[in-house]
Amino acid sequence: MIRSSNPSHPHTVPAPRGSGPAPFRSRAVPALRRLAPAVLLLLIAVPSAAQQWNSPRVLSLVQRATERREAQLSDTGLVEYQAVAKGYLTFLVQLGQGYPTPPKIVRTDQLALQVYWRSPDLSKQRIIGRRDTTLLPTDINYHRDHLGIIQNNFPDIIRLGEGDEVRDCPHPLSPIGLQLYDFAIADSLRLSIPGQTFDVYEVKVRPKDDTQPRVVGAVYLDRTTGQVVRMALSFTRAAMLDPQLEDISIVLENGLIGTRFWLPRHQEIEIRRTGTWFDYPVRGIIRGRWEVSDYKLNVNLPVASFAGPEFVQEPPQVLKAYPFKGNILDSLPPDVTVTTDADVRRVQAEARALVRRQALERAEATRVSARGVSDMVRVNRVQGLTLGAGIEQRVGPGLTLAVRPNFGIDERRLRGELSLGWQAAPGASVHLFARRVLADARLEPERSGIANSLAAQEFGGDATEPYDVLAAGASVEAPMAGLRWTLSVAAERQRAAHVYAQPATGRYAPTIAATAYSPLHTALRIERDGPLDVWGFDVRAAGQADWNHAHGHPVCPAAGAPCVLAPDDAWRLSGVADVQRSIGRLQFVSHTDAGASGASGGDIPAQQLIYFGGPVTAPGYGLHELVGTRGASQRFELRMPVPFYAFSLGTFGRSPAQATLAPFVNLVGLDPLAASSVAAGVARTSRFYPSAGVGLIGFFDLVRLDVAKGLREDGRWTFSVDVTRAFWGIL
Repeated sequence: MIRSSNPSHPHTVPAPRGSGPAPFRSRAVPALRRLAPAVLLLLIAVPSAAQQWNSPRVLSLVQRATERREAQLSDTGLVEYQAVAKGYLTFLVQLGQGYPTPPKIVRTDQLALQVYWRSPDLSKQRIIGRRDTTLLPTDINYHRDHLGIIQNNFPDIIRLGEGDEVRDCPHPLSPIGLQLYDFAIADSLRLSIPGQTFDVYEVKVRPKDDTQPRVVGAVYLDRTTGQVVRMALSFTRAAMLDPQLEDISIVLENGLIGTRFWLPRHQEIEIRRTGTWFDYPVRGIIRGRWEVSDYKLNVNLPVASFAGPEFVQEPPQVLKAYPFKGNILDSLPPDVTVTTDADVRRVQAEARALVRRQALERAEATRVSARGVSDMVRVNRVQGLTLGAGIEQRVGPGLTLAVRPNFGIDERRLRGELSLGWQAAPGASVHLFARRVLADARLEPERSGIANSLAAQEFGGDATEPYDVLAAGASVEAPMAGLRWTLSVAAERQRAAHVYAQPATGRYAPTIAATAYSPLHTALRIERDGPLDVWGFDVRAAGQADWNHAHGHPVCPAAGAPCVLAPDDAWRLSGVADVQRSIGRLQFVSHTDAGASGASGGDIPAQQLIYFGGPVTAPGYGLHELVGTRGASQRFELRMPVPFYAFSLGTFGRSPAQATLAPFVNLVGLDPLAASSVAAGVARTSRFYPSAGVGLIGFFDLVRLDVAKGLREDGRWTFSVDVTRAFWGIL
């Protein structure tokens, strides 16, 4: 283990792994470890003063660093150089509240460049090899300066994305930057190799005015010469021109070339954009990883070779002929696919620690608000064609007012929600709400919203179990112990909903005979945003407890219909869990739904019962035909890649020449209702309902087709096609 020398940083960090070239990945891991294997690297802790902003010592150091940075550009010992840069540029996406799953690769480009530099500021980068793979449809085009490395640790005025992302941001180690930033020595490191010793300071950098376009982070400086060994920077909100930019993090690492020149060795850049598809969070990530090697100094490059744009590319046939090794995805660095690389995460954390949170956050304006496409337009058997809208307005510090009305053409009733939310802390919020909505008695959806609307409209196949709810209350959401907790309390009036719509063909099933009563409804939901690693298995789970308290009384839903007794207390517990593990190219998947309900002082309301049946909970059986007071649905699935037809989507790429075959088995265990139960209208005596089937996932892993057969005598063949579950939240 290697320890930081600063007493204020007593933690340990892992020692360097592997051998050969490797980046300087933390304050205590030297940038020089890419040197020849014979080089011995020793870290000697030396005391450093407590962090003090703008002390004479640190100001003298950054002044010398600024002068040395300028001097290297005009150093007669370094007239020019050429090098080879190899790297990856990857576009990834994350979906969902809290971005619970690792980013999914959409496209990866592997590049090889010839890099040329000539004093004082001429730069040329020629792409000589390039290959890419597209895993999801995209027509993304990168800015040209993302296709190469950053020279000279940035010029005095920093630009990124050809000025579309960051523009006119002063460099902290420039004459103007010395006047605009605060500096403090945070750590002192001694890097030693045979015959040479370098004392390096970690110098924190923050802007004097964080409302202006500025950088935030740290620079690592050789104490003797003032040379820049490493830079780890982010940017203030004012520096990022694109309003959708969440943050930009950059790590630039230099190595000693020859005996006196610190030149680029390793670089990382991460650009994150966030937005919403309706109210469903979507994050796009661009990650660049570069290694620079094979330096040749003072090779008499002609000045004419620097003419034209800085970034140029060889013809397609030359790019394709470059001898890359192996498959592009197999050679991709592992940290590209993790949620946030350790170095980038450290840059982001340091930026948040150095400036006010407001200096890094986007200002939110009025925006359209909906939880998905189905909030805007949908079809079900109660409302028919339903049109909705929503608007969200920030009305004060942390306060947001949202209105989401919808109108069913066939029901001819206005429904919707009005809420006032307060963002109390990162990840924590409080909401007051009033709503008139169609609640759903299912444990979880059987289809995506758009697939259900199409099935309902054309064939009368509405997979929801709606009932009418009028409610007013409050909810609190907060992260704790790695989980997201949501507690809501509301005074409700619950009633059965009625079928008003007519499908194009067929007919709709009746709605559930929901008990009409007015309880105080308390719900506690617990979710984990990210997967939990249990013995090599990725586990994701969520659970909810519902309790309805009301004074029991007989309820007669219609003239001539039997009366039921509304309970004093009714409860339901439900949970869902997904378990995955990959073994080579195979993937094992388990999906579990479970629930239990009960009541005291009356009958269990139909809206509190447990419903199974459909492509997710009971393939091979009818929609929600399995009804009981307790039950569980368990699916086991094995996914394997198979060859498949590939086709072109023009500018959106070409589909992969493979699909995923997913044979599965499913078993529902149910405590069925007694034959005398009026609430469900279905009497069953069997307790187990097995089924088997096979799924095919294709078209960029966006579409899933399932065929299944229920294995009991009342089972049937079922066929379903839908988008994959990762996108249901949007639809």
